Amino acid sequence: MQIAKHLDLAYCTNIHPADGWEDVLRNISLYSKKLKQRLSPNRPFAVGLRLSDRESRELLDANRLAEFSEFLKESGLYVALLNGYVYGGFHRTPVKADVFAPDWQCEERVLYTLRLAEILKELLPEGVCGGISTSPISYKPWIHPNDSSVLQKASDNLARVALELIRIERESGKTISLEIEPEPDGLLENSSETAVFFQEWIFRSGADHIAAELGVSREKACRLLAEHLCICFDTCHSAIEYEEPREALHHLATAGIRVSRIQLSSALVVTLPDPDITGQLLPFDDPIYLHQVIERRNNGSLRRFRDLKDALATAHDTSPRWPREWRIHFHVPLFTPGYGTLGSTQQHIVDILSIPEGGWGAEHLEIETYTWAVLPKALKLDIVDSIDREYRWILQHIGNGPASVRGALGDA
Repeated sequence: MQIAKHLDLAYCTNIHPADGWEDVLRNISLYSKKLKQRLSPNRPFAVGLRLSDRESRELLDANRLAEFSEFLKESGLYVALLNGYVYGGFHRTPVKADVFAPDWQCEERVLYTLRLAEILKELLPEGVCGGISTSPISYKPWIHPNDSSVLQKASDNLARVALELIRIERESGKTISLEIEPEPDGLLENSSETAVFFQEWIFRSGADHIAAELGVSREKACRLLAEHLCICFDTCHSAIEYEEPREALHHLATAGIRVSRIQLSSALVVTLPDPDITGQLLPFDDPIYLHQVIERRNNGSLRRFRDLKDALATAHDTSPRWPREWRIHFHVPLFTPGYGTLGSTQQHIVDILSIPEGGWGAEHLEIETYTWAVLPKALKLDIVDSIDREYRWILQHIGNGPASVRGALGDA
């Protein structure tokens, strides 16, 4: 829903397990319409649509896309955001590192993203900018550090998609961005790595590709890329990297990179030493998702674990240099600062929401607590009630940020 001029708040439907387009549509009918009635009964309600490759193909089959567009209008819903990060299934079966596959070297990733652009072109309301989130190029453990061919291929493929988004805007007047989402252990995992990739590859090799295809100057090509190739800034991922949010956003802006979407999600925080830590964290060590851990030692240095089980194997190390804090990639609910002796990075989100008006640059905020199904039993609530609480917590705290938002809270 629109909460200020040029600022929407949505939630991502990757919250709801789905296996095929009919499941996706059923979830929107069952959950999104209920949330609209609670939170935005008198105004259109935004839905961040998660589609797998299979679901994108099914939606483009027959007359489904036109029927879905009509369903959205009749329901008072709209879609400005697509989640194109995960190519395959995302619930019930193990995902782990396959969340990064196929990566941006692969033609399958390009064709999937182009299908999403075709879908969003039809669904995007007039006057609203759209976005498609995508993976941070690849999974870092898969790539040799000196293999620049990966970055070259990824840059070429991203430029191909950007070229199609430029064409869509010129033909339809609709602006759609492809939004790279940095993540721990992704090939781009923080603002520094992202800035380097854009400056050394996108604004060079990618710009050359655009300039040649469109017959424009390199300077013009860079501007077009900056408009259509952006960042999805996930607050959980940034907090795990121990980034200060204002500094991270400033770093990206200084590099000429636009943040078009901010995903609001919270990570787990653990303070060590704690003799009971293994027992407290085992319920979070699920077999479905990858739960990267970054620990900060007493001297400020960082140590990285690919998954929670790897970190737990070292939990009771008593060496003098043992770290004092773990931040864990587990998207826990926004509305609570902790879980017993376990903390969260909720304050990171508060810091984002309190940035003065004009300091974000993003057109969209999106709730992305997708781990409801694998949360420990004590933390599970009715899903509609849980998402409702996420919205109300955000609306409460965003009132301390951009002034223009405060007058838009009446519906909730």
